[in-house]
Amino acid sequence: MQILLCSATEMEIRPVIDWLNQNNFDHTDVLITGVGLLATTYSLAKQVGSKKPDLILQAGIAGAFDKTIPLGSVKIVRHDIIGDLGVEELGAFRSVFSLQLADEDSFPFAGGRLTASDHWILKSGIPFADGISVNEISTTKKRMDYYTLTLGAAIETMEGAACHYVGLMERIPFLQLRAVSNYAGERDKNLWELDLAITNLNTTLIHLIKKMIYET
Repeated sequence: MQILLCSATEMEIRPVIDWLNQNNFDHTDVLITGVGLLATTYSLAKQVGSKKPDLILQAGIAGAFDKTIPLGSVKIVRHDIIGDLGVEELGAFRSVFSLQLADEDSFPFAGGRLTASDHWILKSGIPFADGISVNEISTTKKRMDYYTLTLGAAIETMEGAACHYVGLMERIPFLQLRAVSNYAGERDKNLWELDLAITNLNTTLIHLIKKMIYET
């Protein structure tokens, strides 16, 4: 199995990169996409167009809306969606689907969501959560309530939906792996667990890569 490991920044997966280099692990290519949906979509689509992998692994840190999720926890994202694609109208946010500018069931969407394969999620053995991807990190209760109560999101990232979109469009299996570094809306980084999240993310990634290579 050939794996494409991608992340928005090198910092998030530096320990795995070092491990791959030390072990001459040629089953896995690494792609640093850059931050955000645009950079990730372009970088990922360009890469898989030239060398199609058997599995895309996207990895990085995330913020959690659900405060029952402990900081440092690692999750696989099952459903993802671009949370802030729409308009603020009459005091409420409306998505492009509710505005009828796009069909929520037009491939690769299903019910407005970009959904990972249950087969690969179960194979990973990692607990899953639903997420949203945004261009603007959430800081207001009103917007966070929309994401959680209307969209059912537990975690927030800036790139996840891009991985789901490219994977589905190109029909390449994918898994989005996220470690929770902070709770959404918390801007005091002294309250974040960034180091713990990165440590747990990379430990889980190494285990997952071994699992996918040797047990598939």
